[in-house]
Amino acid sequence: MADGDERVGAFWRELGLPGLIDVHTHFMPERVMAKVWAYFDAAGPLVGRPWPISYRFEEDERLAVLRGFGVRAFTSMIYPHKPGMARWLNSWAADFAARTPDCLRTATFFPEDGAAEYVRAELADGARVFKAHVQVGGYDPGDALLDPVWGALAEAGTPVVIHCGSGPAPGKYTGPEPIGRLLARHPRLRLIIAHLGMPEYTDFLDLAQRYPGVHLDTTMAFTDFADRIAPFPHAERARLAELGDRVLFGSDFPNIPYGYAHALEVLLRLELGDDWLRGVCYGNGARLFGI
Repeated sequence: MADGDERVGAFWRELGLPGLIDVHTHFMPERVMAKVWAYFDAAGPLVGRPWPISYRFEEDERLAVLRGFGVRAFTSMIYPHKPGMARWLNSWAADFAARTPDCLRTATFFPEDGAAEYVRAELADGARVFKAHVQVGGYDPGDALLDPVWGALAEAGTPVVIHCGSGPAPGKYTGPEPIGRLLARHPRLRLIIAHLGMPEYTDFLDLAQRYPGVHLDTTMAFTDFADRIAPFPHAERARLAELGDRVLFGSDFPNIPYGYAHALEVLLRLELGDDWLRGVCYGNGARLFGI
C-alpha cells in the first residue's frame, strides 16, 4: 500500500460523504496495461522523468484497493493509438463493466472508417462515458471522420473524458485551440477536460465558462509532482470556485507516482470550502452520471 492510504476514508467521512466518485481511473486489458507501465518505467518522451507506479497490482487487487478507499463509482479509461484498436478495447471494457458493477461502462474511439457506427452501437448498449486521448492518439479532434461521432455523443449527452492539454508534453493537436473549434461546431458536447487542461489551465477555464457542457477533472492537478512543472495559477482559484459544480475528482489510479490520499488532500490547499469539496469528490459526479 502507498503512503497515506489509511487517510482516504477519513477524508470523505469528515466531509459527510458516502464515499468518492473517481472519473479518471484506468483498467485495461492486461497486455495493454503492461505496455503502459513499461512506458512509464522507461520514462518515455511524454513522461521525461522517473514515474514510479504506486499501485502496480493485479486487477483483482487494484479493484479491492479502490473499493477499500470507498470509491463508489469509477471508470475504465481506455484509449487507442492506432486504427482498428478501439473496437477491441470497447469489447473488453463492456465485459469488464458487466462483471464490475461499480465501474461506469467506458468506451473509446479513433478517427477511422466505421467509428460513427461503433460509437452509436456502444451508446445503444449502455456506454456511460467515453475516453479520448488526443495526445497519445496523435489525432485532430476536428478530423472529419470524427464529426458524426461528436454529433452522436452531443445528442446523447454522454460525457467524454478528453486528454487534450499539452501536459506532460505537447502534441501536434493538443492545446485549447482544437477543442475550441470542436466546441464551436458541437456546443452541446459534455466534455470532461482531463487534468484541468494542464498546463493550459486558464484557456480551458475560459472554454468551461463559455460552454455549459464543459467539465474539468482534477487528475494530477495541484499535486507536488505536477506542481514542479505545471503549477495551477493561484489567480484562477476564484474561477475554479465559480465552476465548482462542473469540477470532478479524478486520480489516474493506478498509474500515479504518489499515494491516492495525496490527490485528495491537495484539494484542501485550495481553501475553497467543504461544499466545493463535497461536489468535486462526489456530488457533481453523482449528478452527471445519475448515481
